[in-house]
Amino acid sequence: MRRLRLAALVVPALLMASCGADKQPAPPGASSAPAATQAPSSVASTGDPAAVAAAMSDVDLAGQVLMPYAYGSDATTVDKTSAAGNRSLAGVDTPAEMVAKFHLGGLILVGFTAQDPTGSTNPATNVESPQQVRKLTDGLQAAAQQAGIPSLTIGTDQEYGVVTRITEGVTALPSAMAAGAAGRPALTEAAWRAAGEELAAMGITVDFAPVADTLGPPTNTVIGSRSFGADPKANAAQVTAAVRGLQSAGVAAGLKHFPGHGHTSGDSHEGLPVVAQTAQQWAAQDLPPFRAGVTAGAGVVMSGHLDVQALDKGTPATFSHKVMTDELRGTLKFTGVAITDAMNMPPAMKWPAGEAAVRALNAGNDMLLMPPDIAGARDGILAGLKNGTLKRERLVEAVTRILTLKAHRVAAPGLSVIGAPAHQQAVSALDAASITVLRGGCTGALLAGPVTVTAAEGREVARVNLVRALQAAGVNVQAAGGKIIHLVGYGDKAVDLNPAAAMTVMMDTPYLLASAKSPALIATYSSSKLSLTALAAVVAGKAKATGKSPVAVPGLPATACR
Repeated sequence: MRRLRLAALVVPALLMASCGADKQPAPPGASSAPAATQAPSSVASTGDPAAVAAAMSDVDLAGQVLMPYAYGSDATTVDKTSAAGNRSLAGVDTPAEMVAKFHLGGLILVGFTAQDPTGSTNPATNVESPQQVRKLTDGLQAAAQQAGIPSLTIGTDQEYGVVTRITEGVTALPSAMAAGAAGRPALTEAAWRAAGEELAAMGITVDFAPVADTLGPPTNTVIGSRSFGADPKANAAQVTAAVRGLQSAGVAAGLKHFPGHGHTSGDSHEGLPVVAQTAQQWAAQDLPPFRAGVTAGAGVVMSGHLDVQALDKGTPATFSHKVMTDELRGTLKFTGVAITDAMNMPPAMKWPAGEAAVRALNAGNDMLLMPPDIAGARDGILAGLKNGTLKRERLVEAVTRILTLKAHRVAAPGLSVIGAPAHQQAVSALDAASITVLRGGCTGALLAGPVTVTAAEGREVARVNLVRALQAAGVNVQAAGGKIIHLVGYGDKAVDLNPAAAMTVMMDTPYLLASAKSPALIATYSSSKLSLTALAAVVAGKAKATGKSPVAVPGLPATACR
């Protein structure tokens, strides 16, 4: 976080909350917690995060390490369904009440889409448009201020590609794998700076990106195009660029999924994946991108619910002191905020919410993401403090890091930066450099005569966007009868290919192209509008395809254009 400007903590209000000025009733189960005492006046004057954390009550400390989700697209006004969801999750009706009741350290904004490998952990959707998100985040911050607690860490998973929470109106970057195909970190940094400026304008303070996982087997579909590729050295350069871009805009980058989710075919949203590399393989393949991101100053590292057998066999990394403390803090010298992956995922729900919270904190995590039972997690932390299974010093250390991260929060720019021409240009340059021809011609128009665009089921939006982009590029597009350009994407299989296609375009990991019979094979790695615009320029012969596949596709070269 060295590149972010320093802002003041909300210390006086915090101290009012800690010294009993907060008139809210004590949360259920917290009656046995030690009473908060008046902090020394020097704390208020210095604003030192360590001093502020040490002066907090146990209840405040417990709240600061929690980052749940909430139901509802507004902080204070929600519909009946959202209110019911919040009551089930937290015993309150609105997100603002949730912040106040639990003295939360943060909140994550979530969204569910069917074609999202992380969808099972996102039961709510509270992101619709940049304007709505900014109103929501302003309301959440106001709730924190009114409750007398520090400003919130507001995060989201805006990876771009298949995991993109806010889609309407924003400048959509291509997937990480597209950036890996482009192989030009300077373009990646510029694109992520644009993304960071737009996220900051919406009130987002932490983006859980970039994915620093080095991709191993093609069967790893949960990571797939979310990774920059299979080369750890190239990935390290890309991760560095993304971190620098995001944080230059005032948004903390969140590296994930430490210690590496790329070398397994298991999905931590369904069970506990086993990573069977040797320690030497892990150090050579998975560690470099995380090391690079930490060196670049990433403010946050997210743990993965992974059984990395060479490091701590049988223990999910999130709950492993060897992983989250010995490796992350010791080997990588990371001093920022370590946050768990979602605690509502199966590997983290092996224990009750309170026990899981204590285990994760003792392992070295500082913040608990999406606990399935907020009161249970909070009460478990308080019980751990009382019975000694969780030391107050460990909790103060965690909150000190959280407050230090919050101290780097910058004022949100105006929404006018969303979709700015400069952002479009920066992202378009990255898209243009990513287009990869794996089979077929490389100069001039790639298809002669009129074309017809078809697509696998569920890809009508991409098909229409490509049709429009081709027409704008001067290509004659017909509803039928032209040479077929067929689009496939995330989750599609060989049955979704069109054997009559003159050109097959893969909008996700390029592995499926190995099964395609088309004379022309192209990878965009992404279905964003700007990616398809870049594709249209290549098809029309107005641009060259300079990308190289960052993963090996059986029987095909990294590029047919040497």
